[in-house]
Amino acid sequence: MPQASANGLQIEYEQFGDAGNPPVVLIMGLGMQLIGWPDEFCQSLADTGFRVIRFDNRDIGLSSYLDELGAPSLPWNLLKRRMGLAIRAPYSLDDMATDTLALMDALGIDAVHVAGVSMGGMIAQLVAARAPQRVLSLTSIMSTSGAAGLPGPTRAALAALVRRPPRDAYAPGNRDTLIAWMMRNFAVIQSPGFPTPAEMQRARLQRSLSRAIHPAGVLRQLFAVAAAPDRSPLLARLDVPSLIVHGSHDPLVRPACGRDCAAKIPQARLVEIDGMGHDMAPGVCARLLELLPAHFRTSTMAACVTA
Repeated sequence: MPQASANGLQIEYEQFGDAGNPPVVLIMGLGMQLIGWPDEFCQSLADTGFRVIRFDNRDIGLSSYLDELGAPSLPWNLLKRRMGLAIRAPYSLDDMATDTLALMDALGIDAVHVAGVSMGGMIAQLVAARAPQRVLSLTSIMSTSGAAGLPGPTRAALAALVRRPPRDAYAPGNRDTLIAWMMRNFAVIQSPGFPTPAEMQRARLQRSLSRAIHPAGVLRQLFAVAAAPDRSPLLARLDVPSLIVHGSHDPLVRPACGRDCAAKIPQARLVEIDGMGHDMAPGVCARLLELLPAHFRTSTMAACVTA
């Protein structure tokens, strides 16, 4: 896959579809590589008439790692958060939004349909808020405004998010142990109405681990999320066609978070999918493929009329 120099980093990316088609940038969530957007999903989306671009966020996959920034202490900062003290992150979600815009610059793209999942949805919101003239539409999937008072993850989902892997799980020869641990965590957040076959989930994890392993980057991304300020004031000023997609059974970013985003973004459309959790299960991807192309086309037509 190619790399682009963007915001002082090397960003790994991949494209599907005709370069002359309207561009769509897909932003993945915490600790997930670009292949978190399944190949068949990206190709199917491209086949509906779009240029689809997926990429590795900073500190993950095959994009630049920022190990020189160090690894923050998770236990100490969790304690600070409980005490109401500020958390300092090695970098911010705003920095990651700048990465996205810089990738667009590197690819010579003026404006895109931007869609993000979970942390990627937060980044997509910031891209739309910081550079609305470069966003044809926003799609925020299983994400949140970060507003105080919204329900947090269930106890089981939070435990899965911060649970340490078994000792030496990342050591050579311990791949099966690591996959088993990851499978248990994914079981907590998966979509009960769209179950992913175990063998498919195992194959996805195996592919991801064979491609790249960088737990320190996942930790730094987690701190970027934890330290992010409330985006509500930015969302209230958005003036781009916006689609909010959320699962009725999301245990990590609860359904109220999606409803909150839709309430705060002017004229946003909310689609709450019954049985959807916090994953990109095949059934979830099928529903997204029913929603996204129509949203993109409607937004493109609106932009042409306005122009």
